[in-house]
Amino acid sequence: MTVPRLFPQEIIRKKRDGGRLDADEIAFFVAGLTDGSIADAQVGAFAMAVFWRGMSRDERVALTRAMTRSGNVLDWSDLPGPALDKHSTGGIGDKVSLILAPLIAACGGYVPMISGRGLGHTGGTLDKLEAIPGYNATPDIDTFRRVVAEAGAAIIGQTADLAPADRRLYALRDISATVESLPLITASILSKKLAAGLGGLVMDVKFGSGAFMSAYAQAEELADAIVETAVGAGLPTVALLTDMDQPLGHAAGNAVEVAEAVEFLTGRRRDARLAEVTLALSAELLLIGRLAENIDEARRQLDDAIATGHAAEHFQRMVTALGGAADLLENPLRLPRAPVARPASPRRAGCVASIDTRAVGLAVMALGGGRRRPEDAIDPAVGLTGIAGIGAAVGPDRPLAMVHARTAGEADAAADRLRHAFNIADSAPAAGPVVRTKRG
Repeated sequence: MTVPRLFPQEIIRKKRDGGRLDADEIAFFVAGLTDGSIADAQVGAFAMAVFWRGMSRDERVALTRAMTRSGNVLDWSDLPGPALDKHSTGGIGDKVSLILAPLIAACGGYVPMISGRGLGHTGGTLDKLEAIPGYNATPDIDTFRRVVAEAGAAIIGQTADLAPADRRLYALRDISATVESLPLITASILSKKLAAGLGGLVMDVKFGSGAFMSAYAQAEELADAIVETAVGAGLPTVALLTDMDQPLGHAAGNAVEVAEAVEFLTGRRRDARLAEVTLALSAELLLIGRLAENIDEARRQLDDAIATGHAAEHFQRMVTALGGAADLLENPLRLPRAPVARPASPRRAGCVASIDTRAVGLAVMALGGGRRRPEDAIDPAVGLTGIAGIGAAVGPDRPLAMVHARTAGEADAAADRLRHAFNIADSAPAAGPVVRTKRG
């Protein structure tokens, strides 16, 4: 189809005034966004117009498809099983991808997962994996394809030729105060997933004090928009809304979260909330991929994959194939370790009543475990372990967490941040569900 000659300023004007853009107008704008023929100022103005005026379902689908086609689209039709993936909107201690990918592989699926780095108070899956000595998170496409076929899963970073329009648009959203635009968030997430050639996707949309969409109603709106747009673009998708009013699991950082994932897969230790989220998301993927007929069967397959060690084997095969330590499962001490480990004692004894989870993430970031700017380096060794969850008893001999830091001063500063982030009461509050609801 030949797109007629259009003018970017007229497209911006139409959206600014509340009009609906057709597929040709959106395709033209995305083409100019990709090849640089549309100026940064015009892209920023377009993003602001969308921020204020929103987009209809058809517009979101057209934008997602155009951004997907801005680069290469992978094809996994030669695999003997379905290509499946999961995406999270981000949270503290969220190491679900490290467990879910090998779990799905052990159940007959294939997971070509393209993940991102952390920015702000939430951690990034790539940063966690790069804590593994030798792990190559940016292989070429041929290596990516080979590892997916051989190990059943590969978790890597976005390549230059997959959805390039998204990289430029995201950077300009970041500097034009339009990151929170729901249609642009939706197109950003789904264009990369569609370019990855998936046959099914499960979304983990988080709400609560540690989530970007802290209000439940906002998270619900995003989940609905993603599912509606994904299905409209031909990608079967289910979204679960999950609680981020406390860290997920007992560790937050990079190497410490890899260690927790290894503990989970090998059965050494398994946090109940982390298990609930991971198994719920994994079960939905098995249903989408037609690898199980119902939730009960899916859960049995997942439990068996863990109990037999098959999921752990797939994790080790992925790590080894991407250059990481070949004995990580047997020797997790290969992971970087911070020289200082100190307990963060609470202000008083009692039970954890609530947590400012975003503040916990900022404490990890201040230790060097996160980025203030995209170009900042990450310290893989620092972080928190043994994080007390809501309802846990704490006191002089039961700390809020163990702080892993480079210096004693940094450990003390992090401990002070944690004391301000945890609200301690005389009794434990009632526990709420970690998986709130399903969309799709």
